[in-house]
Amino acid sequence: MVLLIDCAGARSALALIDPDRGRVQEDVREVAPDDQLAARIDALAAANQLTAVLVGSGPGSFSRLRSGVSFGVGLALGLRLPLLHLGSLDLQAGRARIPVRALGDAGRGRVYVLEPGAPARLVEIDSLGPGLPLCGWVSPPTAARLQERGLDLIPPGDLAGIGESALRLLGAATRVGYDRVPIQYLSSFGRLRS
Repeated sequence: MVLLIDCAGARSALALIDPDRGRVQEDVREVAPDDQLAARIDALAAANQLTAVLVGSGPGSFSRLRSGVSFGVGLALGLRLPLLHLGSLDLQAGRARIPVRALGDAGRGRVYVLEPGAPARLVEIDSLGPGLPLCGWVSPPTAARLQERGLDLIPPGDLAGIGESALRLLGAATRVGYDRVPIQYLSSFGRLRS
């Protein structure tokens, strides 16, 4: 069983993925206090069931991203499990069965955007134009700004869960050392950093 931890965005996601049976269990919440991660994970699985830990590596909020990745690293290290990572926007894009632009909140009228075949980038909401459909977890104010521009997000009911996305993308996950998770976040200078 692979445990996904992705706390980079407007929601925090945990998923227990059974690649052999193609099953997932997930716990997705609006951003919850970091001290709830252990209890949420305990509710999903016993430590002895886990075979690997997969962390969402951003881009996203520096504090939330760091807490989720740090918890995942500590868990993998403590249990001597492989540590894997996938981009958080890749996980969002994987929820759709069609090509999409995956979005994540960056605050102050900006979003992180991942388009097929391109690296993640930081853009002003007002600079987003028509194109591929949008998917992702954004705050209500960001969703309202997108809607004002005529850019609606794909409804959640039309998307797979984050666990199913992780199951589909598991083969693309990169194994990393406990001290080598390449996270992406917004620097104080307004640039996307790795």
